[in-house]
Amino acid sequence: MTYQIVLERPEGNTSFLHRIAARFAVAVAMVVKQLPPQRILVLFEYLRRGARPATYDEATVARNATIAVSLQCASREGCLIRSIAIALTCRAFGSWPTWCIGVKTHAPFGAHAWIEVENELVGEKVPYDYLSRLISVPPSGTKG
Repeated sequence: MTYQIVLERPEGNTSFLHRIAARFAVAVAMVVKQLPPQRILVLFEYLRRGARPATYDEATVARNATIAVSLQCASREGCLIRSIAIALTCRAFGSWPTWCIGVKTHAPFGAHAWIEVENELVGEKVPYDYLSRLISVPPSGTKG
């Protein structure tokens, strides 16, 4: 059986510090993805405390670093690990994006996990209404 794998290429250069943080975040994300969704929600609600809302540029840098250090995160099927690792990388630098799990509202239908900042998808090449949130963890003090 063969699989078609589509890998993303990070845009621009990422700093050594961001790549180190992203490597650690990917390792942690591999463990966190095994938790039930409710446990991930509780964990992320705890981790977001004291963090300022991430900017689009900060989330993009974290995303680029994450896909630069992990082939699994760069693949289309790596959305859960990628989104967790991006959120953790942002948190390592003092910010928190909105972490989301939901579904694609247009064909092909399926589950998806992503990061958004100020109602703008980070690194997703689809319109905002293409995805419907089921679970989200926004920065502290904001509505999700």
